[in-house]
Amino acid sequence: MKARTKSIVMAMALCFIMALTACGKNETISNESTENTPNDVVQTQETGGQSGRPEENSGKTDNQDTGNDVLVAYFSATGTTKGVAEKIAAITNADMYEIIPADPYTDEDLDYNDDTSRTSIEMNDPDARPEIGSEAISLEEYTVVYIGYPIWWGEVPRIMSTFVESYHFDGITVIPFCTSGGSDIGESGKDLAEQAGSGNWLAGQRFSGSVSDEELQSWIDGLQ
Repeated sequence: MKARTKSIVMAMALCFIMALTACGKNETISNESTENTPNDVVQTQETGGQSGRPEENSGKTDNQDTGNDVLVAYFSATGTTKGVAEKIAAITNADMYEIIPADPYTDEDLDYNDDTSRTSIEMNDPDARPEIGSEAISLEEYTVVYIGYPIWWGEVPRIMSTFVESYHFDGITVIPFCTSGGSDIGESGKDLAEQAGSGNWLAGQRFSGSVSDEELQSWIDGLQ
């Protein structure tokens, strides 16, 4: 009888030990499953299905995102006009758009002493319209557009004609400005206005490359 009782106790003890072992294995498996779950999967579960990928671009351009209503559009072959354009943009808190030739001008192209240079040929042809390589811009967000350019052979570069003829300036106040070593702005602003055929064009102004912020501020204040 005692032997039978001893056998029963041993059997019960063995079953208890097996049960504890099984529980330990289940807890280990559960912990390993959590630790090996990729972070992005965990995030998806926590955020209700968001994959964590960056939002797609809405398609808006930089000028439309900023909410500014002033634009400085400029062409600069040597960097002089660009410097003035940057100063005007800083003063007016304007967006900027560079008119970049599809075929950039080289030093040889800009040699006005050579009658066969590219710019000499273009400026001798009123119908020349050099192609613009920079991406097109929407003017719908703007009420004021400053247009800057150098003076070539006493006139506005032909690529500026390409630009103004490519856009509508209805409802926009257009303010031309130019840079040169000595030539005045002349009829260049008027010529662009006629080619554009739209917009409220104000009288333009010529500046040297070293124009100060104070001079530009005074000019801008006088436009109002």
